[in-house]
Amino acid sequence: MHEVEKVFTSHWGAFRLRARGGRLTQALPFAADPDPSDIARAVPAAVHHRSRVARPSVRRSWLEGRPGARAGRLRGREGFVELPWDEALDLAAQEIDRVRRDHGPEAIYGGSYGWGSAGRFHHAQSQVHRFLSCIGGYVSSFASYSTGAAQAIIPHVLGMEFLRLTWEEQNAWPMIAENTRTMVMFGGVNRKNAQVSMGGVTRHEVGGWLERLSRAGARLVNVGPQRADAPEFCEWLPLAPGTDVALMLALAWTLEDEGLTDRAFLARCATGYERLRDYLTGAADGQPKTPEWAAPICGVAPERIRALARRMASTRTLITVAWSLQRARHGEQPYWMAVALAAMLGQIGLPGGGVGFGYGAIGGVGAAIRRLGGMTLPQPPNPVRDFIPVARIADMLLDPGGRFEFNGRVMRYPDIRLVYWCGGNPFHHHQDLGRLSRAWTRPETIIVHEPWWTATARRADIVFPATTPYEREDIGRAGADPFLFHMPAMIPPVAEARNDYDIFAALAARLGEAERFTEGRDAAGWIAHLYERFRQQAAAEGVEVPTLDELRARGWVELPIAGAEHARVPFARFRADPEAAPLGTPSGRIELFSERIAAFGYDDCPGHPAWLAPDDDLPAERYRLKLLSPQPADKLHSQLECALADAPGARPQTVRLHPSELHARGLRDGALARVFNDRGATLARVRADPGVVPGVAVLPTGAWFDPGPDGTDRQGNPNALTRDLGTSRLGQGSSAHTARVEIAPLETAAGG
Repeated sequence: MHEVEKVFTSHWGAFRLRARGGRLTQALPFAADPDPSDIARAVPAAVHHRSRVARPSVRRSWLEGRPGARAGRLRGREGFVELPWDEALDLAAQEIDRVRRDHGPEAIYGGSYGWGSAGRFHHAQSQVHRFLSCIGGYVSSFASYSTGAAQAIIPHVLGMEFLRLTWEEQNAWPMIAENTRTMVMFGGVNRKNAQVSMGGVTRHEVGGWLERLSRAGARLVNVGPQRADAPEFCEWLPLAPGTDVALMLALAWTLEDEGLTDRAFLARCATGYERLRDYLTGAADGQPKTPEWAAPICGVAPERIRALARRMASTRTLITVAWSLQRARHGEQPYWMAVALAAMLGQIGLPGGGVGFGYGAIGGVGAAIRRLGGMTLPQPPNPVRDFIPVARIADMLLDPGGRFEFNGRVMRYPDIRLVYWCGGNPFHHHQDLGRLSRAWTRPETIIVHEPWWTATARRADIVFPATTPYEREDIGRAGADPFLFHMPAMIPPVAEARNDYDIFAALAARLGEAERFTEGRDAAGWIAHLYERFRQQAAAEGVEVPTLDELRARGWVELPIAGAEHARVPFARFRADPEAAPLGTPSGRIELFSERIAAFGYDDCPGHPAWLAPDDDLPAERYRLKLLSPQPADKLHSQLECALADAPGARPQTVRLHPSELHARGLRDGALARVFNDRGATLARVRADPGVVPGVAVLPTGAWFDPGPDGTDRQGNPNALTRDLGTSRLGQGSSAHTARVEIAPLETAAGG
């Protein structure tokens, strides 16, 4: 039997994929990648895993009680009935039509998290949002769990959308390597996280750039609670979780106290420094933010704080902030204060200096590349204006009509009767999964597209089996990557799986909107249309792109759009002439004090960056460990987990602690333990790690939520324990990293 090998791409990069006889057999590294990700190895086992959804499936009591299920409490606790495709599509279309007719489209929530496929056409979020807009509209969401607080605060401070800043106004790695002599990395720069990116990153180069910087004599300082958040050759400045702002304030106080502040830059390019200075010196609140004040909060000695501030002022310094810092209560503050600290140093707008966000949080940040337009499925206007911050879904379902504040607005949660989820697994990435489980019982109907029986699929009413990227044709293209890939259908669809587009086209036909949704094209027609439009746009930019047939024959090409010549100095025009090139803030300057934010009157986000101690809702004397829930190393979010969990001893996941914390609790290295708090409990395997600061437990996300009869998750999902509360009234982002837990040996933990 003949074996086929093609180069494929994914959110974790390119790899060679082999198939024989309708089955994927092996995934191998791509030669052009200097540091390929290991994630791809699990692809064949996951695609053919026993947990695949084989046929359209409808929850038993929903099927018996429609229209409008009244037994949502049984979601996740009963079986499904498999139905023929036409019958299942009829049921879904009838229920969608009932809800939009009886309650309006504002009673439909369109859930998706966008990571379903690296392909440009079969992008789940684009598909579901286009479909729902075409049939009357839906309640949408704003921002992401990774960047919710940042997306709210950065426009106030720097006058631009955070994602534009991330991809267009950052120092590129060649510029950093040439100019940066001190890199202070709050939250580190983690190669593990940088292995993935939206649409893929073909050359994994973050580790190589850091090595080059180190060899050139640059000082790389990893500031945070984990040594593993940066390579071993970086200096580690251990820090208590959630105290970065206290350290930044003490660094700023030192600059001010020792006359190291660049007052000329502040006068030309910033506004509000006088208000911030009064806070730094204590004139505003009676508490100077000295190194002696910060030391007991963050765990860094005063003399070390002063030495670092002097080094930052005397060298070309780049301050970087990981995305993880804003996933905590008051997560807006470290982003605002990092900008303020960089402004005080006066290096914003200089090559290799200033501030940057997300280096190492995701691949592609810092790429020196000429950006081209993408291949994006067109989105008709959504007639429904209601939306929620993405991390507030449980609040919305539990409190329809409830009032909440967001970024200066007073809003109300819509009354959601139907949730349509396509792409993503909220029972992986949302906080306090026990609370989400209660919220999930409220809608009348939940429809899900999913290849596997994830926790979300098991809690749906109608589940449509969806293809994986390896069972359909697509084009791979990421904005920060020069490679262009043809993604062929390597195997036929598994069982009765269909691609999202075909499912939505069938539903749109039943709802009388076939022409509007499809525009007369099938999936192949859309791929050809979007690709040709991309070719024409690239040609207008002077970039030659092969025809679709040529790309199919070649498999992949590297476009001539990457290289140091494409790096530009962020904020250079603004620095040179703030009057001629103002920022998009009300003042046109960097806003170290925001009159607009101050006018909101939020005590959890005042008018300038400030130290706001984490307001833990659990007693520290009972729950002595602060929980961190970083991204996993072996997968993207919870993807491919079914295959990875099959390895002997792989689950429950591992929680890492300082050796002293194991000793204090009578825990054996490698033993099973119960991690718990008032919100829930999960099992985990304990490992001693001297690279974790004392008082911290590190349990990665990604395990499929699997509560037992007593409610204890059996796989090691930290979101059984995390706190579901907005970062502040400004951003309403995820505050997952503000959580306390305790750990006990499994045999003695029952009373916890």
